[in-house]
Amino acid sequence: MPSPAPSQDAIRSVYSIDSSETSSSASTRPSIQLQPLPAWRAVKLLPYELREHCFIYFGESLYIPALNLLSTLLTSGTASTISTPALLPPSQHLALVATLAVHPSLTTRAQSDDRLQASNLALEYLRLLLDLVGPINGNLGEAFAFSTVETSSRRGARRRTTGDDLSPTKDDLDRIDSELANAGSVWVRAQDFWHITGWAFNCSLLHEKRWEIWQLWLQYMVDVLDTDWTLRAQMRMEDSDNEQDPRERSLIVQYLNGGDTPARQERRILRAIFADGTLKSTAEFPEIWRNETKERKKDADNKKAESRLDIEADNWGLYMSNSSSSSELVDAHRPRSSVAAASGTDSPTTLPDVTAPFGGPQSIVLRLRLLSLLSTVSVFLPNTFTPLSTLYNLYLEHIRPLPLPSFFILISPSSMKHFHQSAASSITQIILRSLIASSAPPPQTDDLTQKDLERCYLPYPANTGSISDNTKASLCVETLLRLLQTHCGLYWNHGHLQEAVEKGIAAREQKAKKAGKGRGKMKGNGEEERIWLRASANRMRGLLELVKYQEQRQDE
Repeated sequence: MPSPAPSQDAIRSVYSIDSSETSSSASTRPSIQLQPLPAWRAVKLLPYELREHCFIYFGESLYIPALNLLSTLLTSGTASTISTPALLPPSQHLALVATLAVHPSLTTRAQSDDRLQASNLALEYLRLLLDLVGPINGNLGEAFAFSTVETSSRRGARRRTTGDDLSPTKDDLDRIDSELANAGSVWVRAQDFWHITGWAFNCSLLHEKRWEIWQLWLQYMVDVLDTDWTLRAQMRMEDSDNEQDPRERSLIVQYLNGGDTPARQERRILRAIFADGTLKSTAEFPEIWRNETKERKKDADNKKAESRLDIEADNWGLYMSNSSSSSELVDAHRPRSSVAAASGTDSPTTLPDVTAPFGGPQSIVLRLRLLSLLSTVSVFLPNTFTPLSTLYNLYLEHIRPLPLPSFFILISPSSMKHFHQSAASSITQIILRSLIASSAPPPQTDDLTQKDLERCYLPYPANTGSISDNTKASLCVETLLRLLQTHCGLYWNHGHLQEAVEKGIAAREQKAKKAGKGRGKMKGNGEEERIWLRASANRMRGLLELVKYQEQRQDE
């Protein structure tokens, strides 16, 4: 019996997607759920009297009552069968709330539990706002705009009423008399969103306490950017005849169009997403607030209590702490990878954390989501941001030189799930073409088919004798195999698929002779790199066994 043909014979190239297309499945990441526009609640500006209460609360740093009031007003009416508008504060209030969620004085340097609670309430309110109202109705584009100190003060200027004139007017702007709402705001202190992105990812490698705070804040902001883009893509789909594309007013486009030249801005954005905690990276993306990474000092009374000697209570005071205090002080200022090395966690019996060079799993997910969002914007708005080929060449510049564990983390099938299948295929093929031997014939199209995979990619080694390069080539073809299996289905093809896979495995094993050099070099004489190469080969063989078994079951 002939081998069954797959239900879909190719993964369409991302280059073949017309920027004018409005299909929701192509305009968003696969993991984003499209939500009908009517599901978002309508909004209404807070009445003047309630705004006055918020002015007073925020101006006097009474953050908890202010946030409790705003949360109550936002959620009021959600349980009713009759839809009522949600009451929202002015955008300046929302900008302050976003600052409260991440400012050191309310997080890592909070002097009281109340200030910590205020930070938590701020993030909870922002989440509620996104879930109930959405980024467009919530006017988050205006609230989350970056500005200078002068602009912040000017847009926040407030005309006070006098006498009996207590009614709100159009000129009743909403400046809050608070340092955190003006010069100390995150929207003023940071140069732009990419400054924050780079600094947050630097914290993931250098300052664990600050990363715990920035991670939640950045995750929220990426959710806002994703949701805003998705909604505007829906609006475009519902009104495709309109010359004005609503996606051009999206928050991500606002952040992409910086004051620098396009080429310089594109490279800076990529450097922010790949920020690695080096001196160069921290110089380009420094801390947002002065001395931001300093943590709260313990009270003098607490220090005295800790240092008091009480043998009967098994409290040895400073006698047992002197030996460790100096090492703890050093460790607190080291990158986490250095702390692990000093503590002996790199011993042969300990599995290496391949996510550590990127700051951990959550940092990797956020980096991938941003890369995916940039890819989507380039597909549909190439003239607004940058052509897709330019963007993917920048991806190549950053990804190809990475050490094998880091390369594997970004190019693995699980990571590629954060991209649309067309983008995942195109990115992987671009990287593979930069690695594969010159004797490999070019594919007939940019679409990924099993025929082209068997003919152009699977049988060939890398274009160098480096073990690292041959392993990276193997990881790329493995990812392409997995993508085809997931989205199209692989077929046995009378053994031709296995023949191509085995030929490539043998070619890469034979050609891989030299240990890596430079940035991508791993420890040792290349044996560790060869382990990665053989592991990739074994995974591909396991996938082939699955394909063969499934076809045998269908033939029965």
